[in-house]
Amino acid sequence: MPPDTSLSIETRDRMPEGFVYLLKEFPRARWPDEAGYEGMASFWIERHDWFRELGGVLQGSIGEFRENPDNPRRFRLFFIPRINAFLQNLNDHHHIEDSVYFPAFRALDDRMLPGMELLEQDHEKIHRVLLANAEAGNALSEALTRGGDAPRFAADAYADSADTLLDWLLRHLRDEEDLLIPAILSRGGSLPGLY
Repeated sequence: MPPDTSLSIETRDRMPEGFVYLLKEFPRARWPDEAGYEGMASFWIERHDWFRELGGVLQGSIGEFRENPDNPRRFRLFFIPRINAFLQNLNDHHHIEDSVYFPAFRALDDRMLPGMELLEQDHEKIHRVLLANAEAGNALSEALTRGGDAPRFAADAYADSADTLLDWLLRHLRDEEDLLIPAILSRGGSLPGLY
């Protein structure tokens, strides 16, 4: 039987209800009011919001540069430190989740396992796109030091890679929160062996 591609990060709308079985008991709108929200849950959301915000800033800046590429030096000074911070922090964040947090969640409840496997598959796919994005970012950085059409073509290539990365990342962050934040809240804000 072929694998179910409807759950792939490339195509899924949301995680299946059976995977996020605690979300009905702990709906997203009530998270900040839950007794266990402060601490691990709020930190997780804040970290994810940082990726959402900086990803949006980067996407907006590349769009502006593509429309008005008159000052590649100024754009490079703004863009390169931010894209480096975004990619490095995302890589580190996923590494910590894979090596520390996800094993702790896997041990909580067997019903979490299908969702955890899906999140881990997301990480693998996002990592491949992250590497492609880093290559496109390096090519853009180099092109910005040259004249002619090189910056425009490199910005176009980078934008394609960045759009895919941000699209997949936003979907992944939402689904990860829908699975993990209710699990944290259901245990009063802590995870055995971690918090």
